[in-house]
Amino acid sequence: MAPTLLELAHWSTWAVCAVIKLPQLAAVLAARSARGVSVGSLLLELAGFLVFLRYQIYYGYPLQTYLEYPIIIAQDIILLLFILRFSGNTKRALFYAVTFWGGWYLLTLRKWIIDLAMNLCTLISAASKLAQLRCLWQTKDSGQVSALTWSMSAYTCASKLWATSWFLFFFSSFLVLIRFIVMLVLNIWVTATILRYRKAKKTD
Repeated sequence: MAPTLLELAHWSTWAVCAVIKLPQLAAVLAARSARGVSVGSLLLELAGFLVFLRYQIYYGYPLQTYLEYPIIIAQDIILLLFILRFSGNTKRALFYAVTFWGGWYLLTLRKWIIDLAMNLCTLISAASKLAQLRCLWQTKDSGQVSALTWSMSAYTCASKLWATSWFLFFFSSFLVLIRFIVMLVLNIWVTATILRYRKAKKTD
């Protein structure tokens, strides 16, 4: 029974991740505006995903524990490009591309670098959520921020949290587990904040 549920969790997570950023992309494209979406949050999220993916590949984690990350990263990149386009900052795309590409290779030059990066990864990813929360708190307007995208992020964290716990018998590091717990809480917080401001706007 447990292996079946584990497989179901993996497949459902992959399915959600395949479309996780599409609601946000659709909202930005429909409005031709990224109002309310924090670029800083997106950049930090992308950095956190890249570090996490590199760490799991480096230490040989099972493929099913990180297979969805390349999909999410690709969607984040597309979303970032549209945000830069609509905000008139397209020229920054090259700088970001070079920075992330260089960072990807720098991470595994030494073992201590990837270990340190993973130790900081949860902080980086948490900072990305807090950056979006800060943006919402400042504007008190959810703008084009997609509650569906953030709620799907919360689901994937919950699913990965449960699935990852099965592999702790084989891997001594609890960093991955801690990451999913923190990300789950923050994703729920962002989703709740979006819905709160959206409801307040409708009642005005």
